[in-house]
Amino acid sequence: MGKGRGSAVVAAAVLCLLAAALHVEVAEAATTYVVGGRSGWTFNLSGWPRGKKFKAGDLLVFNYQIGAHNVVAVDKAGYDGCRTSPRNAKVFTSGKDNIRLNKGLNNFICTLPGHCASGMKIQINAS
Repeated sequence: MGKGRGSAVVAAAVLCLLAAALHVEVAEAATTYVVGGRSGWTFNLSGWPRGKKFKAGDLLVFNYQIGAHNVVAVDKAGYDGCRTSPRNAKVFTSGKDNIRLNKGLNNFICTLPGHCASGMKIQINAS
């Protein structure tokens, strides 16, 4: 009886180690992207995502002068209409906002007057 229990404990320990190793592997696979490159979060960025292969868990860094812009994660209607949708969407204002991508469509806009309409918005599809 003691021998069987010992094997179960060893098996459980091995499973825990494997799960931890897989978790570390996934965390290491995430990529950090600085939105807009050296220019940062600014106007006319709609083409910036082209050619990049985004994955769920990747990190977007939005760099901008505090007070000059903001970043709001919006739904497709908010992206298309340049408005905060849903109404309770989080508004980021730090000037160095770090946002992890969710699987699927991720939409970001600046809600300061005229900014989104001037191209300060990006749409990213993460696999």
